[in-house]
Amino acid sequence: TSPLTFRKLAGCTLFITGASRGIGKAIALKAAKDGANIVIAAKTAEPHPTLPGTIYTAAAEIEAAGGKALPCIVNVREEQQIINAVEKAVKTFGGIDILVNNASAISLTGTLETETKKVNLMMDVNVRGTYLTSKTCLPHLRKSRNPHILNLSPPMNMNPMWFKNHCAYTISKYGMSMCVLGMAEEFRGEVAVNALWPKTAIHTAAMDMLGGSGIEKQCRKTDILADAAYCILTKPKSFTGNFIIDEVLLREEGVKDFDVYAIAPGHPLMPDFFLDEHKFGGSQQEGPGGAKVDAGSAAAKAPSPVAETFRVIQGAMSEEYVRTTQGVFQFELSGEEGGTWYIDLKTKGGSAGFGKPPVTADVVMSMSSADFVKMFTGKLKPTLAFMSGKLRIKGNMTLAIKLEKMLTQLNSKL
Repeated sequence: TSPLTFRKLAGCTLFITGASRGIGKAIALKAAKDGANIVIAAKTAEPHPTLPGTIYTAAAEIEAAGGKALPCIVNVREEQQIINAVEKAVKTFGGIDILVNNASAISLTGTLETETKKVNLMMDVNVRGTYLTSKTCLPHLRKSRNPHILNLSPPMNMNPMWFKNHCAYTISKYGMSMCVLGMAEEFRGEVAVNALWPKTAIHTAAMDMLGGSGIEKQCRKTDILADAAYCILTKPKSFTGNFIIDEVLLREEGVKDFDVYAIAPGHPLMPDFFLDEHKFGGSQQEGPGGAKVDAGSAAAKAPSPVAETFRVIQGAMSEEYVRTTQGVFQFELSGEEGGTWYIDLKTKGGSAGFGKPPVTADVVMSMSSADFVKMFTGKLKPTLAFMSGKLRIKGNMTLAIKLEKMLTQLNSKL
């Protein structure tokens, strides 16, 4: 028997947007091991100053893994570039069997803080780009024996928590999911259309930018999404209209050891956006802000925990912190010991305490006093608090990330 018999995607052509790095490239490499043809539809032709990889370096990796690669310069905001790449793919490989809509733009900012150009970018890349790429590929997909469209987008969760901190981003990602909802029904029996989303944060260059240093310990590798995508793309086209969570699917497929996917096995993992604990619980239930802990427990354990926290912060102030941070943080706390508190790491030797800061705040953070104490004692990561909706941030996100770095140094004293 030919070994190719067991290589389910051998000879299949995958058109993957945003495949020059991260999740898109991981899916491409997994398929390449079967001997698949990969169209790398991404916009990075020249090396990016901060992000790794180009369409050409990705092509070299795909060829080395056993696949055939066609690098195409595609900005999914430009319809003609999509059309040209699809035509080139069909001419080179004879057709398209699978489309993976992976390209995505993100800005985790509130309504008043999101610039119009960022709104346009997210709507153009996430919604319009997914729609147009699907539309352009569909006539060719319909000719395939087992065609699939896979969008990297979440199940549509209408919990307002997922809208309040980054309304534009949520709308744009749900737009991708609505493409799944509509097209799965429209092309039922002809083309499978599904969505895939990670249960936990995935370590990519984008996550490094969002979460700052040390965030990777709370993440899984892109391999988990590549394995889940492979499971979906090798199913019959009757498997359609599903919103799949990577870990849930892989457990159903018999995977038991998920430590292999962790960057730091045993370290608590950060749940991804749009997933409520009760719906997608499981092995990582300590997830969003310590789900096992009663919200008021931190406040109940010690007298005046918020005031005590600020007393310690004030005592730990140093010229070094002020020089390296250069930011003023205002905290609007709800619940017991609520009210306005501040940390000034811009003025002279710095200061911290109750009330408004002496100068205008660069960052305003809103959260419960119990979660604030957890955050400053290392029990709740700021990034995790933000992603799970427990922390709202207005203002300079770069400074917010700097504060997280300072917290890791302070934790031993708190």
